[in-house]
Amino acid sequence: MTSRFPVQRKSLKEDVLFRGAIHRKSPTFVVYYGQKTQTMAQVDLIMPKMGESIIEATILRWLKKPGDQVEVDETILEIATDKVDSEVPSPVAGTLGECLFQENDVVPVGQTIATILTGDSVAEAKPSPAVASANGNGQASPATPAPAPTPAPAVAAVPASSPAPAVVADIPRTSTEGRFYSPLVRTIAQKEQISTAELDQIQGSGLGGRVTKSDILHYLENRGAPTAAPAPRQEAAPAATAQPAAATQPAPAAPTPSGNVEIIEMDRMRKLIADHMVMSKQTSPHVTSFVEVDVTNLVNWRNRIKNAFQEKYGEKITFTPVFIEAVVKAIGDFPMVNISLQGTSIIRKKDINIGMAAALPSGNLIVPVIKQADYLNLVGLTKTVNDLANRARQNKLKPEEIQDGTFTLTNVGTFGNVMGTPIINQPQVAIMATGAIRKKPAVVETAYGDMIAIRHQMYLSLSYDHRVVDGALGGSFLRKVGDYLEAFDPNREI
Repeated sequence: MTSRFPVQRKSLKEDVLFRGAIHRKSPTFVVYYGQKTQTMAQVDLIMPKMGESIIEATILRWLKKPGDQVEVDETILEIATDKVDSEVPSPVAGTLGECLFQENDVVPVGQTIATILTGDSVAEAKPSPAVASANGNGQASPATPAPAPTPAPAVAAVPASSPAPAVVADIPRTSTEGRFYSPLVRTIAQKEQISTAELDQIQGSGLGGRVTKSDILHYLENRGAPTAAPAPRQEAAPAATAQPAAATQPAPAAPTPSGNVEIIEMDRMRKLIADHMVMSKQTSPHVTSFVEVDVTNLVNWRNRIKNAFQEKYGEKITFTPVFIEAVVKAIGDFPMVNISLQGTSIIRKKDINIGMAAALPSGNLIVPVIKQADYLNLVGLTKTVNDLANRARQNKLKPEEIQDGTFTLTNVGTFGNVMGTPIINQPQVAIMATGAIRKKPAVVETAYGDMIAIRHQMYLSLSYDHRVVDGALGGSFLRKVGDYLEAFDPNREI
């Protein structure tokens, strides 16, 4: 039985005009065109590359389970890279097969994280390896090797020591020292009667010293060897007591029975911020300079035009776009502030990309970047600032929108602070903080002599990397920003 019709498939390397019943095989597809039979194998769902410098991502949440139907572009899971949460959509329509990783697992970019079954192969859908191992499914090879190195004598020898009952307790996802344990590692530890204290002593070869599956299996092999010979344990009583002593060492880490305290675990973003701040202080010798600026003309101008500006452009104008405009002009005068350091090489950035620190409702901080800010006028800066700030609060920023900044601005005046000493956002070499604008008595020079008047004053502070930015450059740059703000034209048109 044959039929005549043109067939075009995106999955084939080229478009071919088919006549009759044609059989085509490939590693991915087996398709019979011209007949009703259609069998297509599984499609791999790959961890996407979310940015140029991103090499891995953390799985936050699976929105679909094995066996669920998925449509094209329907979200399957949520992932996190550095500070941005993203969604991974399905490239095809079908049924979700295996989920190869669990929530909170860190997965390299380009790694297969799940399979999607289409056509007649839907019936072959399997649960994820972790689920299969929990149900006793022997086909889930990644999870089944865990019980393999479980020698019966080793388990029988553990009850000889007193801490055995405590070992049965659930292993926490994160230890008291902040060390993360994957669900697979915790499952193996519970099955093998490994306590949290003992797990903390295992040297990890994973990212950030994490204990991987191979690490815990290797530990079990070495752990089983000494326990197979109980005689030395009776002869050396101190050695037998040393193990319980080690197991009790982490106990002082939680001295909360009598204290009126609350222990709050850091969320993922706060941990990343903490690591980044410590790294910055360890990398760059920080120096901070301050200047006081009279912004009376700027304040009066904004008060006069803010309603008309919103009616004309549909945007609320704040002081932030004006601050960024002054910073961009000053970088043009002092381009060696717009650099980064790589070893002993200074990388001068020709693009002026201004990072804008924004506080999130959770209390965390994120820094969206205004790319090529020197090409935007005040209206363009205002629209970009408002858009990035709004999407940052809604957690809708794209990964590329928090990358490639060359200089950062943070507004501590938003919280009523008059000044601050910000930490450099690596690999940049400088960050400027703007304080609260306050009315203060100040000496004003006039044609009739000096007078004391009420002026709008604010402090600017600049933290800079003293390895490459010395006091003369940092101080001059900061003073130049202040000069641009003080020279603001109060009659400027919008």
